[in-house]
Amino acid sequence: MLPKNKRIDVIDKLLALCYAHNKDALFIMSLMHQYEERGSLSKKQLQGLLLKAQKIKEIPAHQIAAVEAIVLKMPNRDKTPLQKTTPANKGAEAQITAALAQTEQVLAVYPSHKQVLLLRSKLISNQPLTPQEQTDLTKFVKILVKK
Repeated sequence: MLPKNKRIDVIDKLLALCYAHNKDALFIMSLMHQYEERGSLSKKQLQGLLLKAQKIKEIPAHQIAAVEAIVLKMPNRDKTPLQKTTPANKGAEAQITAALAQTEQVLAVYPSHKQVLLLRSKLISNQPLTPQEQTDLTKFVKILVKK
């Protein structure tokens, strides 16, 4: 493997081939300037370079394929904001309050019931119960709390 400073620079070669084809292309000139200044190009800039290079018939396919491989390795940047996790609707809040009441019934009879304590802590932190946990809680209420 060649040291980093002696590796073959396929992006620079592709830029040079595009520039040699059309010396007046402002887009290619600006990409060359940015590549010389920063030492890299963004994924969008490389995709634009590939679109220009694919239109030029004199550029060998392996040059384009090498840059395409670099673009495919680059990560996609997602700029969408994160959404806050809150109970989706009033039904979820109602389910949480009903389940909290059920846990209080069981804990009134058996205050050290570990699974019910776990479910209660989950409900206090506003996390809804899974269907399996909900059925377990109703089962505990039927079995342990005698009406």
